[in-house]
Amino acid sequence: MSGPNEGTFTALRTQLQEAATAFADGPGALEGILLGIVDDVDRAVREPLEIFPVCHHSPASAIAMARRLREKQPKVVYLELCEDMAPLLTELRNCRLPVAVQAFATETDGFPAEWSPLSVVAPITEASAEYQAIAYALDTPGVELVLVDRSSDHVFQWDARGTQSAELGADPGGSDAPPAEEEAALHGDAVGVEIGDLRPRFAELEEHLLRHGRVRHWSEWWHQYVELPLGDSDHDTYRQVMLLIGSLFRRLAPGDDHRVRVDEDRERFMWTRMREHLTATGTDPADCLYVCGAFHAASRVAEFGVQGAHTFEIGPRTATKWQHGLIPSSHAAIEAQFGLAAGSVSIAATVWAKNVRRTRVEPFRLAGQAGTKKSRAKKAVAALVPTAPPSDRLSGFLQRPPVLDRLDEAELLGWSVEIVRAARRNGYLASTADAIAVFETSILLAGMRDRSKPTPYDFQDAAVTCIEKDTVPGRRDVRRLVEIMMGGDRIGQVGYDALPPLARDVHDRLTALNLKLEQRGVQRALLDIASRPELERCSDVLWMLRYLMPQGAARPIMGERRLGERPIQESWDLALGTHQRALIELGYEGVSIEQVLEQRLRRTAYGPQATAATVLEAVEDATLYLRSRRLADELGTRALEVLGAERSVDGAPEVLRRVRRLLAYYRTSEPVLPPWIESFVKAGYAHYCTLLPTAFTDEDATVRQVAAMLGFLFSMESLALSLGCDRTQLELAVAQSHPQDPSKTALLWAAQAQLGHLSRADLRTRCDELLGNPLVVPAYPRYLSGFVHALEPVPGLTDFVVEAVSNAFARLPDPVLLPWLPTLITTLRSGGAELAPLLIREAGRIFPGRLAALDEWVPPWRDRQEPRAVRSARRADFGRGVALLAAHPATCEAVASLLGCDGTWETADPGPQGAALVGRHPATATALEALLAAR
Repeated sequence: MSGPNEGTFTALRTQLQEAATAFADGPGALEGILLGIVDDVDRAVREPLEIFPVCHHSPASAIAMARRLREKQPKVVYLELCEDMAPLLTELRNCRLPVAVQAFATETDGFPAEWSPLSVVAPITEASAEYQAIAYALDTPGVELVLVDRSSDHVFQWDARGTQSAELGADPGGSDAPPAEEEAALHGDAVGVEIGDLRPRFAELEEHLLRHGRVRHWSEWWHQYVELPLGDSDHDTYRQVMLLIGSLFRRLAPGDDHRVRVDEDRERFMWTRMREHLTATGTDPADCLYVCGAFHAASRVAEFGVQGAHTFEIGPRTATKWQHGLIPSSHAAIEAQFGLAAGSVSIAATVWAKNVRRTRVEPFRLAGQAGTKKSRAKKAVAALVPTAPPSDRLSGFLQRPPVLDRLDEAELLGWSVEIVRAARRNGYLASTADAIAVFETSILLAGMRDRSKPTPYDFQDAAVTCIEKDTVPGRRDVRRLVEIMMGGDRIGQVGYDALPPLARDVHDRLTALNLKLEQRGVQRALLDIASRPELERCSDVLWMLRYLMPQGAARPIMGERRLGERPIQESWDLALGTHQRALIELGYEGVSIEQVLEQRLRRTAYGPQATAATVLEAVEDATLYLRSRRLADELGTRALEVLGAERSVDGAPEVLRRVRRLLAYYRTSEPVLPPWIESFVKAGYAHYCTLLPTAFTDEDATVRQVAAMLGFLFSMESLALSLGCDRTQLELAVAQSHPQDPSKTALLWAAQAQLGHLSRADLRTRCDELLGNPLVVPAYPRYLSGFVHALEPVPGLTDFVVEAVSNAFARLPDPVLLPWLPTLITTLRSGGAELAPLLIREAGRIFPGRLAALDEWVPPWRDRQEPRAVRSARRADFGRGVALLAAHPATCEAVASLLGCDGTWETADPGPQGAALVGRHPATATALEALLAAR
């Protein structure tokens, strides 16, 4: 620490040494920390290359940056930002802030596959020092902007993944509960990189500061004890105070070893890049400005300074191909990603606007920036201020009592009236009395916290206390209403010229809809394709967007897309402005949505988890959305390969459904079937014949999957036989199947009936045996479930299944029927819901349509089973004679033999015979006559 300014902080060192001796009863660790902080400040202040320490989204840093840039007018600005993001910064003028600079990689080479996709974002707001530096450098002729931080590739190279959130901007000491709003997810799961992450890494230190500062969270402490005091400070005071804070946090709690190593490597990286640039260009360090976080400004690495003793060896990047672009951001997204308190960024934006008016510092804005006035930075010509020797400003700042701002009653009264008006609009029963209560409570809370002027956080607490009652009547609570009133959640937008080619192409192709697609919110699009055929191209784009983008970006209200059908009318709800980030990230994958869709379909078909069902789905999507016969044939060939490698039947139902649909489409739209689908049917026939015996006995194979296999074999049988398959293979597979499960057993019986090995009479006999066996009756619903699933491969058994169910209800008594009736219903609902309409339609055809006809109705299966003589007797003499006794004489003979009676059966005459019993036993009738005569 030798030099001409060696004694700059001598007085401050002496005071701190005396304080450490007094408080710690002698020199020790406290003295080393306090004096080390002064050494860090002294070292950074005396560096020939001026270091400008900042804190992200700090209005004080932004004001100080704008003021210093106009005074110094540096020729080179070194900025702590990923060096590979430099080409994107010129596109900021085409955007409305806040936005985020993003580096994105979908395919990784050199990183674990589970990390994909890789995404790094750097949010930029107008109230940030980095934006002031960028605007000055880009709009001032002769000024060069150099990004010196590690590249996006190095971010993940140095990342241990488990500590990623701790390194790159997440809250190290616990989040301040960011809002769970839709806008908070604009950055997705990207890694955040920002300039100047200043927060204690020692939980006890942060808790101590919050408790003694009488604040709730870190954002409020920073606003009260850093933002307000530094808002009007001069440049030297600002620099030294920010360096002091960065060194304090660094020395008290450096954090875990991995994080410290990454921080120091970043500092070595940045100083190495700056020295390389100075050597290559010959620029004088006095004409440069190094903008970095205050934490890194107080660095103690050996590579520090333009005269650093060591040179850091920067490793090469991986072969990962990175795409760069701008995505929309918001205050809520920044707060959520970096663990800031809800509303803190919005309050910072409000403080920034107030400081600009109060200090009259002209900020820098990019020329043509959306939503801002034209900047006059290029016209401002100021004389270069000579560099003065640094002086001690810390002593005066630390000893100066806090400046007491007088209460701005007009501002506080306006806040109180406005929050009551907002509360009433959102369903609260607020009145003028509540406005007065909020006004007085804000002043009271500020006084209790040793503040002469209520801060926005004091006002927020007062509003919650006075207005919010037991419940929140609307979607927003009072705390959220205050955040909106203080500035709201500003959501950025990327302009058309800054969009990637794919996004611009989508907007161009949808211009026929006459909608402002760049606006946020939902817009309704009506497509009358019949009268305006040109809208069919818009329909194609919308269906592809629905496939590729998140749910809600493009949602069809009316209309659907099916194979072989052409759209007539459609209605859509579009929110492309709300999901602009997703549309931009599609642009990282290709130059058109057709290319991106084709890549994703190929990725799905050739992925390690691909099954025959998923590949067939990709074939259908390629035909449906791209109308590409070439891609469909390629993916169909891939489906054939995947099917041959499968050893399970899990995807059999989906394979059957999609193959049937594709066959129906090709048969109606193509002169001949594609070769791949013929090969698929042929290979699938042999494949499922081979797996059928095992599937019948496998406990993991469900009855639905086995039924789908049989459905494939029976429905594709004619085509497979015409292609050279042998039916004997199917017969042998069925003969070798020996299931134990009742549902699979019934399914096997249906297959045997379809092959002709089992007749309808045999099926009825087996069902009768099941109903006649008390031990099997509880499992009868499972047999019925198997028969229901058999309708998939053998739809001709529909009437038999109705008969089996009806016989069960007719024959079983209620004590037996009622216990397994719920099992039957749940089995049919869970396993055969799609087949239930077949049963209902068949039952409607068989059963009588009127209730009066039900008494005389005879089921057709019973009508076929009874002898002809019995049927004719029942129909001729219905309700006369003992028909049941005559139809079953064996029972009567057994009872007569048991009673010791002998006799023969008489043949009934065709005419009426009267009461034969009275003629055989006249004594009873005579006694009855005598009794009646006596009366």
